[in-house]
Amino acid sequence: MTTLSAPGLLLRPFRASDAPAFTEAVLESLALLQPWMPWSHAGYSEADALEWFRFTHAGREAGTHHEFGVFSEDGGRFLGGAGLSQFHPTHRNCNLGYWVRQSAQRQAVASRCVKVLADYAFSTLHMHRVEISAAVGNAASAAVARKAGAVWECVARNKLWLHGRAVDADVFSVVG
Repeated sequence: MTTLSAPGLLLRPFRASDAPAFTEAVLESLALLQPWMPWSHAGYSEADALEWFRFTHAGREAGTHHEFGVFSEDGGRFLGGAGLSQFHPTHRNCNLGYWVRQSAQRQAVASRCVKVLADYAFSTLHMHRVEISAAVGNAASAAVARKAGAVWECVARNKLWLHGRAVDADVFSVVG
């Protein structure tokens, strides 16, 4: 089981025992998550978290994505989630996504995740390009990408599907 570390952080696959903390973090952060993360909702439950965990484990086994829970360095506090997905093995690129619970924001958690996950994509998964797509208007996510050293490339029209409609996205990249 792959475990990654960044300064002050531990990234590891989700465990069933993480469901209460994951659910608490989602509910704490709804106002910030809902505009950009359609999976978040007021009735989010531990059953929803466990379903997501099963999906992430199946994806890791199939090689379609590598999702991680983000924790304090000692593993004691759940801070958010981050992962790599949308692998294109022919062109050796993938997508990187992240979210951080409201009470842990503005502490460079997400930018540290971007750095460690990009390094993992290059060194272990043999990618040459990592993309971050942030819906236009998601200033916090775009700021994280910039802070982590990703380069803004363009606004891609209809790049993401949010709340039943296509939306434009700022596309950033990190290259190895």
